[in-house]
Amino acid sequence: MNPHPPLILRLNSTGQPQKWIPWQAAVCLYSREMIAWTAGESLFTFRGGTCRLTGERSSVTINSIIAVRQSRYGRKVRRGVPPLNNHELFRRDGHLCMYCGQEYGPSMLTRDHVMPLSRGGRDQWSNVVAACRHCNTRKGSRTPEEAGLQLLAVPYVPNWAEYLALCNRRILSDQMAFLKGQFKQRERLLSLQ
Repeated sequence: MNPHPPLILRLNSTGQPQKWIPWQAAVCLYSREMIAWTAGESLFTFRGGTCRLTGERSSVTINSIIAVRQSRYGRKVRRGVPPLNNHELFRRDGHLCMYCGQEYGPSMLTRDHVMPLSRGGRDQWSNVVAACRHCNTRKGSRTPEEAGLQLLAVPYVPNWAEYLALCNRRILSDQMAFLKGQFKQRERLLSLQ
């Protein structure tokens, strides 16, 4: 087996992406008969022990995408806005400074609040962009217009499918195709060429 197997995309039974899970958690769900349906490619077959009664060896074939039945005791998960953190923010913005357009590594980027917190802005996806340290310092506690800066893209709130794509660096092609089918159609105003 691969020493670093890919994560499994877990969906609810209606096909909405929920989270990434390790293959061990997927095996548990299969063994508890909680899989409603599967999609994507079969990644591998996990072989278990031998049944004392039948002499047959158990096995579970793991797919890259699994939809899980709601357990009768499980609580229903309501998804709101995905959590905001710098890792996914910088990936959303393509590791570009949204003011100067230059590409930077994560250690050289900062979270900039388009409407500064000191002026009533909020720390939420629709008010933050990736910015290099120089541009963030230049902007200070002003709006981009007041600082003479132009925002290169409109900040947006990713849906859960987009957020899951931002979280995982090792997405399989069938998983990405499934997630892309659930991305929102956006008209991002990029003036980068």
